Amino acid sequence: MNEERYYVYKERAKMRVIAGSAKRIQLKTLEGFETRPTTDRIKETLFNMIDPWIGDCLFLDLFAGSGSIGIEALSRGAGEAVFIEKNRAAMEVIRDNIRRTGLGESAELIQEDVFAGLRRLTGRKFDYIFMDPPYQGELEYSTLKLIEELGLIAEDGMIIVEAALKTDFGYLSSLGYRIVKEKKYKTNKHIFIESVSTIPGDSKE
Repeated sequence: MNEERYYVYKERAKMRVIAGSAKRIQLKTLEGFETRPTTDRIKETLFNMIDPWIGDCLFLDLFAGSGSIGIEALSRGAGEAVFIEKNRAAMEVIRDNIRRTGLGESAELIQEDVFAGLRRLTGRKFDYIFMDPPYQGELEYSTLKLIEELGLIAEDGMIIVEAALKTDFGYLSSLGYRIVKEKKYKTNKHIFIESVSTIPGDSKE
């Protein structure tokens, strides 16, 4: 078992809601390695950075896996979270986790390929979009391109991408994005991205 898979395996048993209305509630994860849940330590670091702006926001969780990121956002006061996950078993885990946290009234679940799911959301504007696509799948580019084309980011909204450390985001400016912040961890990183078109006084030209 390589280092990354071992690290994920160790952390699976510790999945829980970190803070908010559902604090300390244990979350289920999908057995095996079809999904790669964000560890509690990384999740806590992430939400410590964005927590002041979570209240009443519209949150989109792509490649949602166990749903732990979107659930954390709801627990901390997000107005609504939309979860997109194509894996049937993973979607059942998300449903179970939402039931056990009592956050179902503010959750919308879409069991589809991420591209079809995004197209279903045309016309909506999200304050935060979190995406954690499979590593080495090169899905970051095509997903970010479609998000920009569909105009899914609210004014001053933020996209957060979880990716392998070596993932290159040098293409972002060609899609109309810019990096605001980068946070590196042991085996992966979070990239915080803004769409230039949603920043007041800015344009893509």
